[in-house]
Amino acid sequence: MSEFSEWFHNILEEAEIIDTRYPIKGMHVWQPQGFKIRKHALQLLREILDEDHEEVLFPLLIPEDELAKEAIHVKGFEEEVYWVTHGGLTPLNKKLALRPTSETAMYPMFALWVRSHSDLPMRFYQVVNTFRYETKHTRPLIRVREITTFKEAHTIHANSEEAEKQVERAIEIYSNFFDQLGIPYMVTRRPDWDKFPGADYTMAFDTLMPDGKTLQIGTVHNLGQTFARTFDITFETSEGEHEYVYQTCYGLSDRVIASLIGIHGDPSGLSLPPSVAPYQVVIVPVLFKKGAQDVLDFCQELKDKIQKAGLRVHLDDRDLRAGKKYYEWEMRGVPLRLEIGPRDIENEKMVILRRDTLNKETIDYQEETLINDLNNILNEIKENLKNKAWNKFQDNIRPAESLEEAGNILKDKKGIISFQWCGDESCGKAIEEYVKVDILGVGEESLDGKCINCGAPAKNLAFLAKTY
Repeated sequence: MSEFSEWFHNILEEAEIIDTRYPIKGMHVWQPQGFKIRKHALQLLREILDEDHEEVLFPLLIPEDELAKEAIHVKGFEEEVYWVTHGGLTPLNKKLALRPTSETAMYPMFALWVRSHSDLPMRFYQVVNTFRYETKHTRPLIRVREITTFKEAHTIHANSEEAEKQVERAIEIYSNFFDQLGIPYMVTRRPDWDKFPGADYTMAFDTLMPDGKTLQIGTVHNLGQTFARTFDITFETSEGEHEYVYQTCYGLSDRVIASLIGIHGDPSGLSLPPSVAPYQVVIVPVLFKKGAQDVLDFCQELKDKIQKAGLRVHLDDRDLRAGKKYYEWEMRGVPLRLEIGPRDIENEKMVILRRDTLNKETIDYQEETLINDLNNILNEIKENLKNKAWNKFQDNIRPAESLEEAGNILKDKKGIISFQWCGDESCGKAIEEYVKVDILGVGEESLDGKCINCGAPAKNLAFLAKTY
């Protein structure tokens, strides 16, 4: 087990994020601390989506004949589907699939909902669990059989231009979301052999974990009219004609929480952005025999004041040594710790520890500016975590002029390789075969480069990495 892998498994357990001991492989239980991080992350996402999407909830079970309708799509998932074959002791007439993703559950309903051009566009999303019989080595939050936090959005449009614009809007939504979490990312167009089954094309967000492997944390698919034709989703135009709609869909999963934990964490444990931390501030009273009650009373008043201002705060008044408490809150990633003893109260000072830097400093305790001061520090922590993560990410993208150089970089340094590519599929697969890792996708157009493999004029800058 690699160093990072071991750290990741340990912190999930020690910080009580999830419990992986549930007796089905690849399925886990969210514990209260992990659930709060998940809840706050989803809250941020919902706030962005609710500006122009509507939240819905579709059933978990999908009839076999609906799933089988879209041949390319079902082929992409056929090895991963869990089937329900009995209702109690009675065999079902029709097998039911546990949703691997919801296109085939939603789109028969869309065919009933869409009538006229005046109904469009429609934009829906849901946050649900999905099930995929993952045959590779499962990893908590990264490669699982029950994705417990699956946010999928599905949109319906009158023309291809609108669908294109929606793809751009989806990229903007996810970029905004990841920026709030301080997670760095790269957006590329997946090669055709790696796109979502049934999509015209797929755009993907990848981040880099501390072990040098990339993790796909979000995808955006332009579905064109593929599913509209299969599920007969048509609308009446203003001229009275009937035409097929254009669609997009985009999803995120538990991997967002995995990247949040992995990217910001350090040897002391979690280091959480304030926006998703279960507690943003923890108060630790420093007690001596003399004046202990006065310190506790002061800390209780301080907690009430901070709570009233809308920050998530916790007063740790347990009868434990201060050092044990410090260790625990650092390991759990609380962004800001306040330490207050009798002398601090006397001098109107506070000792603070920022989790992002692990630096302690003494600041003035000023009643009238206290909340403002705390908010400013929390904002600095958020920006610092984001900048540190982006700097590290960009330092690990390296150009390669030859396949041999790409192979050496991957062996010695890992990370992401940028290279020139002609865009030809057989050439792309030859590149993957040589370096034994995947082409993540293509970025901006190449103006004057030559393909790293065949030497033909390059069409795009492309990226290679070892992936999860």
